[in-house]
Amino acid sequence: MPEAPPDDRPALHVENVDVTYGRALSALRSVSLTVPHGGVVTLLGANGAGKTTLLRAVSGTLRLHRGAITGGRIRYGDTVLDGKDPVAAVRAGVVQVPEGRRVFAGLSVDENLRSGGLGLGRRGRVQVQEARDRVFALFPRLAERTRQAAGLLSGGEQQMLAIGRALMAAPRLLLLDEPSLGLAPQMVHRIAEVIREINAQGTAVLLVEQNAGMALSLADHAHVLEVGETRLSGPAGELARTDAVRRLYLGEAAEDQGAA
Repeated sequence: MPEAPPDDRPALHVENVDVTYGRALSALRSVSLTVPHGGVVTLLGANGAGKTTLLRAVSGTLRLHRGAITGGRIRYGDTVLDGKDPVAAVRAGVVQVPEGRRVFAGLSVDENLRSGGLGLGRRGRVQVQEARDRVFALFPRLAERTRQAAGLLSGGEQQMLAIGRALMAAPRLLLLDEPSLGLAPQMVHRIAEVIREINAQGTAVLLVEQNAGMALSLADHAHVLEVGETRLSGPAGELARTDAVRRLYLGEAAEDQGAA
């Protein structure tokens, strides 16, 4: 389990970032945000708002989707992230759990977990075992299925595995893209508990989540993206009380505020 980060541990700074796909499709325009040491920040917005694009820019996977940062800058501590070098991002301590889980279906649970530490250079057995112990403490169900093929797991178990695989790299910043997508309510509640525990252990989180109620309950700060631009930004609790967020993302009518 990682120790709580000291005050000088790197934080994420996204500064006036523009992202373009291909030659013409503008996906992000002058987007800025900060994820502080040990904080939780969430991104809200409709499909196509640019939330996943921002995660890809931070994690270095934009190039895989024919995207590029065309303006602004992303820094994680002293590391400048250019949107096209995922290895550099992971080595800096930034790891993404993509939407749809994307586990290696033909590999066992244990093999999926071990793949999470690849590309990080030489790591001692003690560090790897500590990472596995952390994953199994968070997800005891995975410890019971280490030899089972990942493709035979339930959707909730695959989401556990996807998060566990990311944790094998001992990230200081975890990027989560729709972790509750397609899961039963009981499993959604469990995933929310796990995100809280991961954060309590010292890992910062940047969360993209369509379940706005869950996201706002977890986050310290929130940003609302619309068509690639930041429309609202502020403390999560304050945004949750605004008419726009309650109407568009929480399914409440403004006049219902304070109703029993």
